[in-house]
Amino acid sequence: MSRKKIITSAFSNLYTDQRIEKVCQTLHKNDYEIELIGNNWGGEEPMMRPYSFSRIPIVSKTLKTAYFEFNWKLYWELYGKVKENKNVILHANDLDALLPNYLISKKYKVPLVFDSHEIFSEMPAVQGKMSQKLWRYLQNKIVPNLKFMITASGSYAKWFQNKYGIDPIVVQNAPRKIDFSTEIHENKPKVILYQGAINPFRGIDKAIFAMHHLENVIFKIAGDGPKKREYEDLVLRENLQDKIQFLGKLLPEDLRKITLKADVGMSIEENGGESYEFSLPNKVLDCIQARVPLILSPLPEMLNIKNQFDVGEIIKNHQPENIAAAIHLILNKGRKNYQPELQKASEILCWENEEVKLLDVFAKASR
Repeated sequence: MSRKKIITSAFSNLYTDQRIEKVCQTLHKNDYEIELIGNNWGGEEPMMRPYSFSRIPIVSKTLKTAYFEFNWKLYWELYGKVKENKNVILHANDLDALLPNYLISKKYKVPLVFDSHEIFSEMPAVQGKMSQKLWRYLQNKIVPNLKFMITASGSYAKWFQNKYGIDPIVVQNAPRKIDFSTEIHENKPKVILYQGAINPFRGIDKAIFAMHHLENVIFKIAGDGPKKREYEDLVLRENLQDKIQFLGKLLPEDLRKITLKADVGMSIEENGGESYEFSLPNKVLDCIQARVPLILSPLPEMLNIKNQFDVGEIIKNHQPENIAAAIHLILNKGRKNYQPELQKASEILCWENEEVKLLDVFAKASR
């Protein structure tokens, strides 16, 4: 029997979504026919992929209405595709793409795999808003009925298990192994790197203030997001423009080149609700694979990695002087000092290990 077609969908412009790209590449290389559906919210940059993809055009001007528009249009896209070919697996990425997938899955009795990248209903962006009630309602109605679910951290899996009695498979968003032969250069000034979305509760503003307590360093911020303009203004007000650079949104391959040359990586998320509290940020695993030591928040998933591998330092709290102290500690030890533990971690925390679990889920969904 031929392998099933997989229709993967996400509220994403697909351009920089590394998790979806890795998942689709793995499934494609293992002989599944992949069709990826995203949207053009936030840009429509040209892409080359070895499988079929499309972006649903969004005309809404606000994110709230864009969610409704995307879900409506996605339902009818899936309706047409599954009506013609029922030898498919639906693959919904996050709660904001789940409802149309679930409805079509029930209507045509086709399998559905739900990939929860985060606890969407508990993200800081929706906390205290009417939309949070809607997302929680959808989650409460749909998630207990799912047969196949994956999620991005062990803590997320426990959260869903405790709340809904479902047992998600953990597929961490780790990068592929890097054959690390890069010579570690002595940067002058030292490079501290934040990579990822410039959102609230990421600790970026606290790290900016921490630069007052550090000399001979450059803090590079790679990414984009709603707080970027505010943080650029903060840098100017604090007269720190000689120490801080905003690199903007980068292609994954360009970001990897910058990560490989950093002296310190940064993942100092604040506890902005359960989605952040139980997250394992991509940047942690990216820096480990690039053999870059990290300063980390004292949150469960990061403490778990630190307890297994000495890949950096845990900050005491988000006071700027304590962030600076953790950076000092790594710089004083030196990047080379962390290499043996980073090497051990990189052998375990890699996509080659995670994709085995992913393929097992889709094999079961294919039966």
